Amino acid sequence: MAKPIRRVVSGHNKAGKSIFIMDGAAPNVMSKRTASTTVTELWETRAMPASNAGSDDPTDHPYRLPPPKHGTVLRIIEYPPDKIRIAALRQPDMSHDSAREGFVRDLGNTRHPGFHKTDTIDYAIVLKGEIWALMDEGEVLLKQGDVLIQRGTSHAWSVRTDEPATVAFVLIDATPV
Repeated sequence: MAKPIRRVVSGHNKAGKSIFIMDGAAPNVMSKRTASTTVTELWETRAMPASNAGSDDPTDHPYRLPPPKHGTVLRIIEYPPDKIRIAALRQPDMSHDSAREGFVRDLGNTRHPGFHKTDTIDYAIVLKGEIWALMDEGEVLLKQGDVLIQRGTSHAWSVRTDEPATVAFVLIDATPV
C-alpha cells in the first residue's frame, strides 16, 4: 500500500473568514487490480468556473477515471514495477469496468496491457521514481520533476525499474479528439 497522502483544504466560515476545513489523510484511496496500483483522489470540481462554496468532500463517490463533464480531478497514483503490474492488468477483474469508470481500454495494443484513452487534458507530474509514457507511436522516460501534458491520446504507463513511481495528475474534461 502506498504512503498515505495528507490533504489540507481551505474554505470559509459563516463570517466569510478563511479557515482550514480538512486536514488529514485523503480518505478516498483505492487499490486497483489486485493491489498493484494505488490511486488517491484528492479533489474534484464539477463545473467551470469551479465553485468554492460548501465544505463537503467532492471525492466521496465510486472511482471514475475522467473528471465530470466540465470538471477536473486531482489525484496521485503510485505505479508498481511492471513485473508486478502487467501480471495484474492481464488478470480478469470483475470489479473493474472501464466503461463504468469512464474510459476506453485499448485491448488490441500488444505493447502494454495498460493502454487507455480519456476525453481529457492531463497534467502528469512525476513526484518520485521514473516512469515511461507510451503512445501508440513512441515512448519517453519521465523522471522526478518532469511533466507530461497528455492531450486525449491513447497512452500507457510503464515502470521498468524495481521501484514504484509516484505521479500527480490533474485531469481536465476536454472535447473528444
